[in-house]
Amino acid sequence: MTAVRSLFSCARTRGLAALTAMGLVPAQAMAQGLPTMEAPSRGEGEGLLTTLQNYLFDFGALGGLILATVAFLIVAIAAIATFNEARVRGEWSKFGVVVVVGVVLIIAIIWLATKASEIL
Repeated sequence: MTAVRSLFSCARTRGLAALTAMGLVPAQAMAQGLPTMEAPSRGEGEGLLTTLQNYLFDFGALGGLILATVAFLIVAIAAIATFNEARVRGEWSKFGVVVVVGVVLIIAIIWLATKASEIL
């Protein structure tokens, strides 16, 4: 609150030019440390719509990676639970089936995400 009062008192004494200069200097100082935004992987494009489509492609590819990661975690959790169950009961065939099906599922998801990125 005191900073706002001092800003207005400075503006009254030095005029509108001082207020404008005081408003621009902090914005420039803060903007100097920020990184520039990267272009999408397919390039900027010729217009705003093309650039937005290229950013949406990147988000779609990121969604596929997230889906593959979630599938990997689910398969890993199921395999660990089945391993603990197999160790107690001695039913190792169920553990083998879960691991094989999980690996096939992960490979299928990665393959489908790769094909989907080509279609986009």
